[in-house]
Amino acid sequence: MSERKAMIDKSHEVPVTAQCHLLELNRSTVYYQGKELSDENLELMRQIDQVHLKYPFYGSRRIRDWFEDHLGMKVNRKRIQRLMRLMGIEALNPKKKTSQPGKGHKIYPYLLQGLEITHANHVWAADITYIPMAKGFLYLVAIIDLYSRKALAWHLSNTMDSQFCVEALEEALRLYGMPEIFNTDQGAQFTSEEFTSVLKQHNITISMDGKGRWIDNVFVERLWRNLKYEEVYLKAYQNGSEAKAGIKDWFQLYNTERRHQAFKPTKTPDTVYFHGLTLKKAA
Repeated sequence: MSERKAMIDKSHEVPVTAQCHLLELNRSTVYYQGKELSDENLELMRQIDQVHLKYPFYGSRRIRDWFEDHLGMKVNRKRIQRLMRLMGIEALNPKKKTSQPGKGHKIYPYLLQGLEITHANHVWAADITYIPMAKGFLYLVAIIDLYSRKALAWHLSNTMDSQFCVEALEEALRLYGMPEIFNTDQGAQFTSEEFTSVLKQHNITISMDGKGRWIDNVFVERLWRNLKYEEVYLKAYQNGSEAKAGIKDWFQLYNTERRHQAFKPTKTPDTVYFHGLTLKKAA
């Protein structure tokens, strides 16, 4: 794929989308920004993202009030709602509607209630987050092993579609084998036939968070918080290539060097993951 990506010429008269089609490339892999947003909206999105990470239970009303109280900014609530939808975020509290499946998509039962996760590759989970850049933004999907907190695979995209989620899933399966259970929220990317068919092909049991069960994805939410405060917010990525390089370095640090406080004594996710595989084989 890297050779084909190198053939993309953004200055050519043939549109990038058409070049990607001819080369059989997903356009998100070349970070082509299809929709421009004003600098003001991009800055608002960065602020919303930081408030959301600090106060994940804040909805659009409270974020609006926070802007006024702390920044002296009066922002229309509908504008905040629109930008939150574009970013793919919402308040993490029980309510009637959470991440929405696509029309006609099948919803699978939630299987983690009361489940003790005992070894690596027992349960994997996936989630999507917003990544700001100096100009524009990207979406990031990551797949983690819940036993070890290890990040198994991740992909960036300029569109909130299912394709980049499928690519991350296939990479994780290729590198680390198969989990017994795969858990996600009910977002359209994860309920899509493209995504669930890969899981079914490998006989992986599918689990989806029940409505209002935001706590089920708390491990991934913590991953996003660490990534953004330790890497993303410290840099203003100029383009997708810079974002990919910076995030790649951070995930390498996170998996191999950064000891996780959830483990006593503290250990890196890699240490726990590979030791967990040994435990599974012994069992």
